[in-house]
Amino acid sequence: MTRRFDAPTTPSPRKPAGERPRTATFTAFGLASEAEPLAPGLHIVATPIGNLRDITIRALATLAAADAVLAEDTRVTRTLLAHYGITTPLLAYHEHSNDAVRERMVGRLRAGEALALVSDAGTPLVSDPGYKLVQSAIEAGIPITPVPGPSAVMTALVAAGLPTDRFFFEGFLPQKAGARRNRLEALVQVAGTQVLFESPHRLPEMLADAAAILGADRPAAVTRELTKLYETIRRDTLGALSARFAEDGPPKGEIVVIIGAAPVQERTVEGDAALDALLKTAMERHSIKDAASLVADETGQPRRLVYTRALALARSEG
Repeated sequence: MTRRFDAPTTPSPRKPAGERPRTATFTAFGLASEAEPLAPGLHIVATPIGNLRDITIRALATLAAADAVLAEDTRVTRTLLAHYGITTPLLAYHEHSNDAVRERMVGRLRAGEALALVSDAGTPLVSDPGYKLVQSAIEAGIPITPVPGPSAVMTALVAAGLPTDRFFFEGFLPQKAGARRNRLEALVQVAGTQVLFESPHRLPEMLADAAAILGADRPAAVTRELTKLYETIRRDTLGALSARFAEDGPPKGEIVVIIGAAPVQERTVEGDAALDALLKTAMERHSIKDAASLVADETGQPRRLVYTRALALARSEG
């Protein structure tokens, strides 16, 4: 039995004379299905983050009907396409693709082709180089069609057990320790749950820095291998998680870290006129770091927050 699934509206461009159109089919639930032609343009297709069953029928129909699939790693995407019996040609498009490659893709789109853009896993453009191609396509007046689906950000967020009404996606922190700590300092007063990606081998160091700068008592969760066989979610404070991974060592697999927002009382440092006055006086005689330490000791305010406020004052006056 063969079923047909509609793709968005208008048909693909006419093939040159003598060229037979490729049959756009895929197999799901044991059934062979035929996909309708795609509208010309760039189709941004979300794919599974681990479990191959986490894909939509619309995504399968789009991948099957596209003239080509632009993949971050063609080996990874080939496995997905083969699983669903899709034979669409694959083209590599990744962070090392240069302007010439991008122009070739835009040229094909201008010619009326329908191209599907995917990442190795999840929703393209999230910590992914695809946005440059999307920008170029938009500038060329080419339609952009999102095909929504799995996202590691949203999957981890809803599993962490932390507030989801407001959240901030940070992506990957800098690899070098100094730059990573500086970036964490800037995140101290973010008024929402924070979502971060991290490499397994850097996780223990990142958690130690986060506990020291954001606060050891912050609630957090470390999610690993989401949707896969060995999915694990560890929920605790940053201090406890830091200690655990320092003892256990780096984990294996894909990691997403969720960190709770700063407590409300800690976010009142900004805008405190009395505190600003003390900092300004102290910074006339001391370095920013020493001035922040002295004022923190005098007021009882968290040292990391006073230091962040001192940096902000120095920039505003600098």
